[in-house]
Amino acid sequence: MDEDKKRKKKEKAAESAASLIKDGMVVGLGTGSTAEFVIRRIGERIKEDKIEVFGIPTSLRTEMLAIECGIHLTSLSEHPYQDICIDGADQVDSKLILIKGGWGSHTREKIVSYAAKKLVICIEEEKMVGTLNRPVPLEVLPYAVKTVEEQVKKLSGVPILRIGGNKGGYFITESGNVIIDADFGIIKDPKSMSSVLSSIVGSVEHGIFTNAAEVHVGNEEGVKILKR
Repeated sequence: MDEDKKRKKKEKAAESAASLIKDGMVVGLGTGSTAEFVIRRIGERIKEDKIEVFGIPTSLRTEMLAIECGIHLTSLSEHPYQDICIDGADQVDSKLILIKGGWGSHTREKIVSYAAKKLVICIEEEKMVGTLNRPVPLEVLPYAVKTVEEQVKKLSGVPILRIGGNKGGYFITESGNVIIDADFGIIKDPKSMSSVLSSIVGSVEHGIFTNAAEVHVGNEEGVKILKR
């Protein structure tokens, strides 16, 4: 797919989601390429509309960009509840259940999203599918890699330890853990799969999210907003 067209679709979805921000809001800030468009647009609105926004970042990369864009940073300790959380996704199904974790930040993203009154996801139309079929990222304690791999296999999944970095080392999260991408093929019942994956011993968190309230889908014509 043409990268410029893909970028424009992301930007449309991000701008639509960012339009929900109001003065004084506490906002969960996701991680990833689409989330970065959202953060930049919020920064523009802070200057254009003279509003104040407090952001809770889900990664160091997001934190640095939020500072650059003039978003005041806060934390879950100071604001255990947020007005809204805006993030991207790797894949979204027809029931608005999604898979996240391509950037390895899904544990913090899930924590922040569940602390928000409303989780809004913005994606390009190609990420909408009838049924989820991407591998599900699991953040795993390094000590427990083999144990987690065996549990994934018992669930008829294929565990793949994620490689990251130019030198071919393992992908390491900001919490010092590794990522196992668990491939289950077509996920017919993602809610049940979510519950099962939450019970895996040695896994900190998985990438199935069931709490999205809205999904803003960018396409060539504009944005389609899907709601639960």
